[in-house]
Amino acid sequence: MAPRSAVLEALIAPQSEPGYGTPGRPAWLDIDWAAHRRRAVIDGARMEYVDFGSGPPMVFVHGLGACWQTWLENLPHFARDHRCIAMDLAGFGASEPLAGDVTIERLARGVAELLGQLGVGRAVVAGNSMGGFVALELAIRHPALVERLVLVSAAVFWQEYRRAKPLVALAQATESTLGRALVGSEAYLMRRPKLRAAALGVGGIRFGHLLSPELQCEILLTAKRTQGFLPSLRALASYSLRDELEQVVAPTLIVWGTDDALVGVEHAAELEALIPGARKSIYERTGHVVMLERPGRFNRELSAFVAEGGASDVVGPVAVL
Repeated sequence: MAPRSAVLEALIAPQSEPGYGTPGRPAWLDIDWAAHRRRAVIDGARMEYVDFGSGPPMVFVHGLGACWQTWLENLPHFARDHRCIAMDLAGFGASEPLAGDVTIERLARGVAELLGQLGVGRAVVAGNSMGGFVALELAIRHPALVERLVLVSAAVFWQEYRRAKPLVALAQATESTLGRALVGSEAYLMRRPKLRAAALGVGGIRFGHLLSPELQCEILLTAKRTQGFLPSLRALASYSLRDELEQVVAPTLIVWGTDDALVGVEHAAELEALIPGARKSIYERTGHVVMLERPGRFNRELSAFVAEGGASDVVGPVAVL
């Protein structure tokens, strides 16, 4: 969605939407997240992550321009009976950028390295947008690590868009200008609900004004353009997994919003057709960040998917990229 459209959406948006956002006080506000934050050295760079809860492991991978807080509405729910691990990918959030070229393969290898350091041999892996691409790469290259796979608006085919490479060039040309424009603007943005909603709309959230003010601010304050943005955007635009999707052996759930303006909902059906045994779940009147926009339904559906069992029979050593 273009920024101008996002502004218009913010001005004419409905004042209510059944099932959207979290009613009442969000559970994540009452958690001392500092007590669950950890760090590790992955691929030569410091990686920050959250390790929360106990039980069978679940891994959550954020998208481009985001960080682990993308999963704030989901981690408290699953940490009741799972060990939840959500990292800041290299160059995002509080994690250091990688030296050298950044690739989707390298980001997935970093997730595998982190899980190895934590002693996690097999996990449910969920990824949103670029994080879905990384999770899918992990499932193909390291099948023994991925018990079940959840792809939320996964940007797997983004490089096939005609606008992909021009957008990379535009992002590179405007990076320093946008960076200067963002400096000192945060306090101004936080005080203006309609501007917050417009900014969230640019990020693909359908009804940003209906999220709690605390969540709005958390998303915007942690979604700054960091050193990892451009390298990861280039990685998205230059790598394809289409011909390897048939290699996925993990049971796969594909989740999408009908109003995803960043990665079209038609990709859900395409992924479902190409990944053996995959199935999709489509959310009406929902944007690109389903797990934050409709966390109640998402958490219920993911819980049911995880409870099904019936994981793939892949065993043995983890493949090395």
